[in-house]
Amino acid sequence: MIIMADDIVTQKALMFGKYDSSEVVVNDGGLAKYIDLTPTNVPHSGGKHANRWFGKSKLSIVERLINNIMRTEKYTGKKMKAYKAVSQAFDIVATKTKKNPIQVLVEALENAAPREEVTRLQFGGISVPKAVDVSPQRRLDIALRNLSTGVVNASSKNKKPIYECLADEIILASKGDMTSFSVAKKEEIERVAQSAR
Repeated sequence: MIIMADDIVTQKALMFGKYDSSEVVVNDGGLAKYIDLTPTNVPHSGGKHANRWFGKSKLSIVERLINNIMRTEKYTGKKMKAYKAVSQAFDIVATKTKKNPIQVLVEALENAAPREEVTRLQFGGISVPKAVDVSPQRRLDIALRNLSTGVVNASSKNKKPIYECLADEIILASKGDMTSFSVAKKEEIERVAQSAR
């Protein structure tokens, strides 16, 4: 999108050249601080935030999704392949839902982020499971990890390409559907935590 103002031409940054991230709304107050929606054309920072505290919260949420897909068996270190897969998945999400795919991704992450999990406490010689609240940064990390793990598992079992599996997973997770791998995993984590209260 090109904006003309007094003979100065400025171009608005659109994700993949198509999607505006400035209109995306994060409804989960805890996650809002950690989901970066800064407008950018290409979600690739070159790891400039890598060794800083909470540096990953300064990365674009789309780049974090690409990086998580890149950590799986077939896409290890192949950022361009993961980038193209996410770009094609966003096109599918846009056509199926008639919404901004970045907004659909944010809704999917909100629905896939667990609020409670189990940790082990040592009392003398025995370890006891105890339910604890999850920090917002870890909630987002778990949601992204489960989303990408579910996509890779789904694409390895059948002939569907990974971008179609990613689009399906994002759409199902945004609706809170239990057939989504990431939402089912979240429900399982919270159910185990509830029994360990």
